[in-house]
Amino acid sequence: MTYPPKITLSGILVVWLIGLPWMARVSWADWPQILGVDRNGVAKNETIVEKLPEPLTIAWSYPVGQGYAGVAIADETVYLFHRLDDVERLEALRLDKGKRLWKADFPANYAGGINPDGGPRCVPLVDRDRVIVFGAAGVLHAVERKDGQPLWSRDLYDDYRANEGYFGAGSSPLAVGDRILVNVGGRAGAGIVAVSAETGKTLWTATNDTASYSSPTLIELQGKPVAVFVTRLNTVGLRPETGDLVFQFPFGRRGPTVNAATPIRVDDNVFVTSSYQVGGRLFSPAAAEQSIWENDTTLSSQYNTPVAIDGKLFGIHGREDIGEADLRCVDARSGRTLWSEDDFGVANPIAVNGQILFVTNEGELVLVAASADGYREISRVPFSANSTRALPALSNGRLLVRDNQGDTGQLYCIDLRP
Repeated sequence: MTYPPKITLSGILVVWLIGLPWMARVSWADWPQILGVDRNGVAKNETIVEKLPEPLTIAWSYPVGQGYAGVAIADETVYLFHRLDDVERLEALRLDKGKRLWKADFPANYAGGINPDGGPRCVPLVDRDRVIVFGAAGVLHAVERKDGQPLWSRDLYDDYRANEGYFGAGSSPLAVGDRILVNVGGRAGAGIVAVSAETGKTLWTATNDTASYSSPTLIELQGKPVAVFVTRLNTVGLRPETGDLVFQFPFGRRGPTVNAATPIRVDDNVFVTSSYQVGGRLFSPAAAEQSIWENDTTLSSQYNTPVAIDGKLFGIHGREDIGEADLRCVDARSGRTLWSEDDFGVANPIAVNGQILFVTNEGELVLVAASADGYREISRVPFSANSTRALPALSNGRLLVRDNQGDTGQLYCIDLRP
């Protein structure tokens, strides 16, 4: 397949106005979906403390159940999705005080796989006047944003005979215009499914790919939006209006493996990463079959999505399941490692105000300078003795992160305002 020679990913606001028509009602300080406004872990127009206080200021905490889903934040409201006994619960909480505004319960049917945790993995999606959640058993729900009243539900895994995989559904849906795009992994051409945001009705299906734990993102190619998915074994680009294939190349490995990191834009290119000797790859969507660079030695991440700052990638190289994880700074254009902080540990980054805030899986916050000249740790402060694998969210100087201790845990609001 031949592609047009010119591509532009500049003007991110234009791209997201195409994909997110409610942008006028969501500020850049919000965190309305996985990895923030642009799905890249970058907190726009945010300012936090220059050095982490010790001890940290915990504004409030809230009890949570099972699951590893991070929260979404929009208009000073936190959307929490977790499991309590036999229900998956979506709750709306006030950002300033943690007070519950409403809750919506759904039957929880996921029995657990390799990981016995039966809770949801997908971050809620705030889409205009509704909130979308994707449960661990593959059921997609939409509720009213103002009060949690149900709008519609679709059992996509049952409808399209999808396999639950190792950990149940774990790819957070993407809103593009009037449709919701979901990495379902269904059979008979329903690897990726688009449904109406208004009704939940299927609009199109595409690919025969099995689902992954990577969430899709939106780019612009020749002035038109393209949804980029990393599936179980491929990276694909689709037209969100029709599901037509724009590009596809192999990316993944068969066997006991996962693809979990979200693809991110780096200038006019896209970076994808995985572990299991798959590695990292930078490519131009205009010629996706040919990589700009790819290897398994620079930045190969099992679960964690890196952040891109000024042409540099900062992220975790290694695997959580074998306990090997280094923090790397990589020149995005060449793939050259600029520095490595060995044995840093598994962590999720947020780029904010020229720094990188890491939430480690071991319950620490680490503030690091976004420098190409070497690792420079500004401060490190613990906040939990439990596992903190869920993705963090940052809004108006407040960091939201949850921990897990068996079937229970806490959602913490950490005040990082200067």
